Amino acid sequence: MSKVSSRLGFLDRYLTAWIFAAMAVGVIAGWLYPGIVPFLNKFSVGTTSIPIAVGLIVMMYPPFTKVKYERLHEVFRNKRVLGLSLVQNWIVGPLLMFVLAVVFLRGYPEYMAGLIMIGLARCIAMVIVWNELAKGDTEYAAGLVAFNSLFQVFFFSVYAWVFITVLPAKLGLHSTIVNVSIGEIAKSVFIYLGVPFLAGFLTRTVLIRAKSREWYEHNFVPRVSPLTLIALLFTIMVMFSLKGGYIVRLPLDVVRIAVPLLIYFVVMFLVSFYMGKKLGADYSKTATLAFTAASNNFELAIAVAVAVFGINSGAAFAAVIGPLVEVPVMVALVNVAFYFQRHYFPNPQSITIEPVCSPTAQ
Repeated sequence: MSKVSSRLGFLDRYLTAWIFAAMAVGVIAGWLYPGIVPFLNKFSVGTTSIPIAVGLIVMMYPPFTKVKYERLHEVFRNKRVLGLSLVQNWIVGPLLMFVLAVVFLRGYPEYMAGLIMIGLARCIAMVIVWNELAKGDTEYAAGLVAFNSLFQVFFFSVYAWVFITVLPAKLGLHSTIVNVSIGEIAKSVFIYLGVPFLAGFLTRTVLIRAKSREWYEHNFVPRVSPLTLIALLFTIMVMFSLKGGYIVRLPLDVVRIAVPLLIYFVVMFLVSFYMGKKLGADYSKTATLAFTAASNNFELAIAVAVAVFGINSGAAFAAVIGPLVEVPVMVALVNVAFYFQRHYFPNPQSITIEPVCSPTAQ
């Protein structure tokens, strides 16, 4: 056992097992106790689930307390990394998901639309956690997520119109008119990114001034870090319980939607990691680029699917399957990232021995 592993607690060392356990508990709860769905839906505002929103905000708060905000400008100085992220997120990702949706789900137009929406909604939330687990660059993650958020606010509605209304019609497929306002998207971005970002920034600024940087990094940060793991497990249980009944009753439909999603996540991660390495980025920045490109904003995808097609639609169901596939796949890709680190980034000081470790291991 490595020195890193020996310092980890029981929950930290078996993070993957706990994530799968949370998924199983959620599915079983949603299946055996169908009353849990209307109960959880009582705590919603519009299409926003309060339990999920709270879980995501708490989950993302500790990583944002670790961001060195004074260095964020360095992200935008590196035009090559920024350009690569732009290409990955706003050209390659949407096109790849569109092609996969057409190939695998052309006979299921609502599922196809839901899958396309996942591809258009670039990640602004859980990627912070995957990046943290993989020991990526926190400043680059925050900068790229902020960059994606701006693009999302101004271009998501245009992308949705092109990929769900225009292109399917030109291919002779079923199309749907999507009307999503900039205000609705900005609200989603503020809830899932703005709140934890501002909380982390204010916490770091105030406490470093009141105490000291050393106290902040060695006392405060380790104390709040476990919140990420706890909130992650809570969020997973809630998400899976909301659709546990559907997952059990429609297993073939789940598989039908999961296959192109699995291909998408893996291909985007591997291609992005390769491009980052060829660009000359170090491991931490390469991992950040890969996870930023491979992850998606399922909250926005679900919200738009519900608003356009209805909460009981096939599009909403497909959008919900997104995070159910993304969570286990991203956990597996964290291990893949560490494998690449050991074999392709030979700097011995940068190699992380522990495969999947928790954000609490700092």
